[in-house]
Amino acid sequence: MKSTPARRPVKEKSADSEKITINVGFVDLGQIDLLVSEGFYGNRTDFIRTAIRNQLGSHADAVKQAVARKTLVLGLQHFSADDLRAVKAAKQMLRIRVLGLASFAHDVTPELALATIESLDVLGALHASPAVKAALASRQR
Repeated sequence: MKSTPARRPVKEKSADSEKITINVGFVDLGQIDLLVSEGFYGNRTDFIRTAIRNQLGSHADAVKQAVARKTLVLGLQHFSADDLRAVKAAKQMLRIRVLGLASFAHDVTPELALATIESLDVLGALHASPAVKAALASRQR
């Protein structure tokens, strides 16, 4: 009798980070590895995250000014189907501008998104179903 392998639970994409891929020169990579082996960082990712935070910290004032100037929502902005139905009932359209993460619940349909979202400007990440992303593609800046 065959036994079926145990299924692992499917991991949902974490809402607090986004995976990126970068190319690093061999010399830079070697220096990173040296710092890791010397105990300055736990691993390559720890080094890269620290470097990113340091750069963002050195430009914090410029980021704050740009956020204010562009009237962006800083952080996470989540939209449920109920949120969008309320916008539709009020006969309004949204101009969404986010620096961070804009996410749409799984029950948001492409039709509802199109009926309620005039424009979408996301600097960071957009989490939505493939159908909603496709529907909003022409409204993204």
